[in-house]
Amino acid sequence: MEFGIFVPQGWRFDLVGIDPAEQWRAMSALAQSADEGPWASIWVYDHFHTTPVPSAEATHEAWTLMAAFAAVTDRVRLGQMCTCMGYRNPAYLAKVAATVDLISGGRAEMGIGGGWYEHEWRAYGYGFPPIAERLGRLREGVEIMHQAWTSGSATLDGKYYQVDGAIVQPQPLQAGGIPLWIAGGGEKVTLKVAAKYASYTNFGGSLEEFEHKSEVLRAHCDTLGRDFTEITRSTNFNTIIAPTESEADERLAAVVARLRPHVGDERADAIEADYRSSDTFGTPEQIVERLRARAEHGLGYAIQYFPEAAYDTSGISLFEREVVPNL
Repeated sequence: MEFGIFVPQGWRFDLVGIDPAEQWRAMSALAQSADEGPWASIWVYDHFHTTPVPSAEATHEAWTLMAAFAAVTDRVRLGQMCTCMGYRNPAYLAKVAATVDLISGGRAEMGIGGGWYEHEWRAYGYGFPPIAERLGRLREGVEIMHQAWTSGSATLDGKYYQVDGAIVQPQPLQAGGIPLWIAGGGEKVTLKVAAKYASYTNFGGSLEEFEHKSEVLRAHCDTLGRDFTEITRSTNFNTIIAPTESEADERLAAVVARLRPHVGDERADAIEADYRSSDTFGTPEQIVERLRARAEHGLGYAIQYFPEAAYDTSGISLFEREVVPNL
């Protein structure tokens, strides 16, 4: 199993209390630490407003961070989980990603999805089209990016996007283009797009739900004549780890206490419950056991989100020492 780690960018109120002038220093230090550690990749979210409620707290833009991380790291791969197709013209996005790939020496990943955060969509003037249109844009946009990265230009007279000889030069350094991570578990469209184009998928749910989505993906691959084993399946995990269960509880309480003034009691309680149900909440032994079970059902890549990362890296260090080597 490979491991990625999210770098806090403010979206989940994970830079609260840090002066905005110092936030890049905090993010870059975490990225460089990951670059020196056992992590295969670093990740950010593609969002403009905080969640689960919008606020005036800082949220840094994903692709700007990609370029910055490319310049201050040497080894780790660089991804977003996931870029919202509706936020940028796909030909322009293909150009941006190709530039990041050049800066990084061929380390860019493209996480891509249909998007969901309605408040954010409307606030930035994108409207909020129905799910069928969002997924239609995903399908056409992925085709445009695939063309751009494999041929150097893209042409598509689609329902949602029209490009006519959009030149993307220089092309990405990576042979065959930047790897596509198709995020989401939609069975009729998203996983079908993944079966055609993805190097990786990203969906979660219970172990039973993960297995079901995997079988849907396999069926789409069979229909298209693609080898299912060519696609690595990944999941994101909210991670709080400590040497003992009681210490994990204390860490969780501290995280929730930091969030509560910003999100309110109801949402804070829901966040607490969500963390408690995560496969990566608890002691190293508990986490290894749960992730090993996931691996037995086909999980090949785990991306960890540590809510404490900007304030306390001891949980990350413990995960690096006692979880990663065992998987």
